[in-house]
Amino acid sequence: MDSDLNSLYEPTVSVIVPAINAEKTIGELLDSLTNVEYDRDKLEIIVVDGGSTDRTREIIQSYPVKLVVEKKKGLNVARNTGVKNSAGEIVLFTDSDCVVPRDWIKQMVKNFRDEDVGCVGGNVSRYEDNFLSRYADESIMPVLRRFSERKKLENVELPMNFPAGCNMAFRRDVFDKVGGFDEEIHYGCDEDEFVERVCNAGYRMVLDPEVLVRHKHRTSLRSLLKQTFSYGKGGMLLLRKKGVRYRIARWNAALLAAFLAWLFLSFTLAFISVLSLIYLVMLLLFSAFPFVALVIFYAWKRLRRNRIAAVAYACLDVLRLFAYCSGEIAGIFYNFKSAKN
Repeated sequence: MDSDLNSLYEPTVSVIVPAINAEKTIGELLDSLTNVEYDRDKLEIIVVDGGSTDRTREIIQSYPVKLVVEKKKGLNVARNTGVKNSAGEIVLFTDSDCVVPRDWIKQMVKNFRDEDVGCVGGNVSRYEDNFLSRYADESIMPVLRRFSERKKLENVELPMNFPAGCNMAFRRDVFDKVGGFDEEIHYGCDEDEFVERVCNAGYRMVLDPEVLVRHKHRTSLRSLLKQTFSYGKGGMLLLRKKGVRYRIARWNAALLAAFLAWLFLSFTLAFISVLSLIYLVMLLLFSAFPFVALVIFYAWKRLRRNRIAAVAYACLDVLRLFAYCSGEIAGIFYNFKSAKN
């Protein structure tokens, strides 16, 4: 019975893909999007190029999709431009470094059968099976959001219960009611403020693990930490722009406060450890506790007692925590006015 009902619900759909200098990845994404199982008369695919200097536009033009060129930089700028140039009742977003399965749109759209649902997010999993990609999915703080069960929520729930920007969708009337994405939020948390604004307007949000995309995670430690730093910087821009009235902004503020408190206590213990051996022991225990706890967690819960991988994952978690909080600190000094010029 449910499958019959789902088959009857086929609203018009717009898929929006922001892209810039994506010649290495955009082809595989468009291959997958042009082969999805959905009525072609009810589907449009829009790629918004943000000023590519490589072969991205040339590759896009070889596919039966709509290309829109946006001179102004920014992921949220591209998203808003895509929405303005689209016509679908349901607007889906993914990224140029993703690959979608054939049933992606059907799995996403079925969640909008409930009229109170304004936003849907799905799982993001690795496309390539290398060490860093496995870590990105299996970390206690995964690089992109993952869900184990379907949830229908009244608002975002921290730290991970909100959609990833590369696998989310909204009703068109959402944009009419709450406006578009905030174009002053860059680097990370780009979509988080908008999702929370949608929920604050009275819409429900569904997180559905059956709505899956494959993402090409970062393949080097440097690029992973750079990505994490950017996420932290974006989190601070969100906090500065919106204040603590948003849940994601409060979470970023609390994380930075806890990190700075940990650093302060560690340095204090280091300073006074010259006075007594007991302070040195306290320093070692206090500083090492988060790392040791992570190693134990991974060894016994996630990695089937693979101790080498458990240590590596714990090291990566600590490095990413430092990178994220360092990004937050950098975001404190970001100049919104100069960015507009």
